[in-house]
Amino acid sequence: MATEQDIELPNGRVVRTWDTGVDSGDLAIVWHHGTPQTGSLLPPVVDAAAARGIRVVSCARAGYPGTTVLPGRTVADAAADVVAVADALGLERYATVGASGGGPHALACAVLDPRVFGVVTFAGIAPYTDAYPWFAGMASPGGLESALNGREARRIYGETAEFDETVFVDVDWKALDGAWSSLGADANRASTLATADGGVPWGEIDDDVAFTRPWDVEIAAIGCPVLVVQGGRDRVIPRAHGEWLAANLPAAQLWLRPADGHVAVLQALPVALDWLRDLAPLP
Repeated sequence: MATEQDIELPNGRVVRTWDTGVDSGDLAIVWHHGTPQTGSLLPPVVDAAAARGIRVVSCARAGYPGTTVLPGRTVADAAADVVAVADALGLERYATVGASGGGPHALACAVLDPRVFGVVTFAGIAPYTDAYPWFAGMASPGGLESALNGREARRIYGETAEFDETVFVDVDWKALDGAWSSLGADANRASTLATADGGVPWGEIDDDVAFTRPWDVEIAAIGCPVLVVQGGRDRVIPRAHGEWLAANLPAAQLWLRPADGHVAVLQALPVALDWLRDLAPLP
């Protein structure tokens, strides 16, 4: 079980957090949620961590329900919120784990906070670049493409956008019907909460805009080990993103899972947590 609380930062902003607590393990990780999610800790994450004596903390990014919106936020801005939460919770050493849209923020935390001893990304987005066809292989790139034109353009796009089921391959749907059903339910909940009473899903919008802008951190400065986990059949964030990250991070290894798509790759979480446990500094 995880406790939900709203933490007020020194700058007056509020971040909604979830924490399995100090008694849940001797190692702490911060889970960075995908786009869109509420940030609430999902049962497969909590269960895999509990089996390994790992404490898990999660934060809803700015603009998601419970966390103060921050127009124009960068990846670094969102990561700075997490570092401030780590301060508030008294985390001495921790690892970061990010899924999909959480990947960039997990990496940014490692740049900003020397307490981070390891990073894992699952289907993480690489920085926007023209060094390779960044959009190639995305089944439904419309949201990110509109984000290139700014926050308002992304908001307008979202008013008529419809979910494209072809973004997920067969193994993704199997995972969503099984162990990772909570991920799909949470994504739907995030969207429903954000648009209740005519609201705007600023969290999702600002994520996409941030992904297509400079992150305001240099990932080449990451000094700790990084495990880049990537599905070879991913039609949301294609394998080229994982390959680029692995090639441009100073201490990274790529774990390419050829048969996995965007969701199915999360089934590698238990082994990734074992990898982090092996990295963990001695008490």
